[in-house]
Amino acid sequence: MDEPKVNILIAGGGTGGHLFPGIAIARAFLEKNPENRILFVGTDRPFEKNILAEEGFDHLAIRASGIKGLGLFRKLKATFKIPGALVQSSKIIKDFNPDLIIGVGGYSSGPVALVGYLKGITVVLQEQNIIPGVTNRILSRFATRIHVSFGESLDYFKINKTLLTGNPVRQSILLAKERRDLTMENASEKFTVMVAGGSQGAHNINMALIHAVEHLNEKGTWHFIHQTGVADEAMVKNAYERNGISAQVQAFYNDMDRCYEKADLIVCRAGATSISEITVMGLAPILIPFPFATDDHQVKNAISLVKKGAAEMITEDSLNGSMLAQRMEFYRENKDERLMMAENSEVYGKPRAAWNIVDDCYELIKGQNERPIG
Repeated sequence: MDEPKVNILIAGGGTGGHLFPGIAIARAFLEKNPENRILFVGTDRPFEKNILAEEGFDHLAIRASGIKGLGLFRKLKATFKIPGALVQSSKIIKDFNPDLIIGVGGYSSGPVALVGYLKGITVVLQEQNIIPGVTNRILSRFATRIHVSFGESLDYFKINKTLLTGNPVRQSILLAKERRDLTMENASEKFTVMVAGGSQGAHNINMALIHAVEHLNEKGTWHFIHQTGVADEAMVKNAYERNGISAQVQAFYNDMDRCYEKADLIVCRAGATSISEITVMGLAPILIPFPFATDDHQVKNAISLVKKGAAEMITEDSLNGSMLAQRMEFYRENKDERLMMAENSEVYGKPRAAWNIVDDCYELIKGQNERPIG
C-alpha cells in the first residue's frame, strides 16, 4: 500500500445519477488503499440505502430537501430543515473526521460540504451534467476542486480549480466492456436493442416502443432488453408477446453491465450516468432526453454527443412508434453506420474517470497536510 490511509466523506445522492459516480469513486479509493474509510451521507430514500447496503458502504442520512421548483409552502418547509441539516452534518463530520469531502450533487451534499468548508476541510465537487446543478453551482465558491464530465462545463466554474475528468462509471461496467471486447460485439444472431428509461422507467418511451414493435419487419430477428419501471412492466411485456418478439422485460435491472454487454443498440434517456456508461462501453445510442430535466440538461447532454457523431437524438415531442421503428430498422440494416456511431461514442468515453479523480484528491490531501502552520 503506497498511498496513506484517508477518510473520505462522499455527500449527496438521492438518484442513481448522483449515487453511482460516488460509488465508482469510493471503489477507486479502496483500490488505492483497502484500509481507506468511506462514508456516504445522503437521503433516507430506500433506493439509496439499498444500493449502498448492497455495495457494502456505510451510509448516514440527513434531513434536507431541495428548494428549486417548489411552491411557496414547500420552499418554506425545506428552508426550515436547513439548520437541523447543518447540525447533523457537523456531528457526522466531527465523528468521522474526514480528510476530504466529495460532493456528488443533490441537495443533501449542500449542508455537508458547507460545514466541512467552515471546519477547514478540503471540499471537492463532482459534476455529472453539462449544466451544473444548483447545489454544485452554490458550493463551487467553497470548493478547492471541481471535477467535470463534459468539456462544456468548464465555462461554468473558475478555470483554475476545474478539471475535466469524465464521469466515473461502476467497475462492473468496465468489466463488461472487457468481456464485450473479447467477443468483439454482441454474439447473438438476433439484433438486440436495450431500452432504458432510468431507475423509475420512462412511460413515454415505453408507449413509443409498444407502438414501434407493431411496425418492425422480420419480427423473429429482434430481441429487446427493456427496463420499464414498475408501473408499465406488465403492459410492455404483453406488447412484445402479442407481436411475437423476443424480449426480456423487467421493472429494474441490477445487472446493467450484462444488459449493455448484449446490446447492439441503446434507446434511452440522456442522463449523465447513462451517457458515461454507454460511451465507456462504446455503444450506439438513440437518446430521448427527459424534457423536464432541470435546466434542460438532458437535451444539452445529448446534443454534445450528437455533434460528435456519437449518438442520434429524438426529442420527446417528436417521438412516435412508427418513427422509432424506422430508426431502429435503419441501424439494424446499416451496420457500418451503427458501428461508426459506436466508435465515436467510445472515443467520447472516459473509463479512467474515477481514478483520475482519486489521484487528484490524493494530491489535494497531500498539499493540505504540507501547509505551514500559522
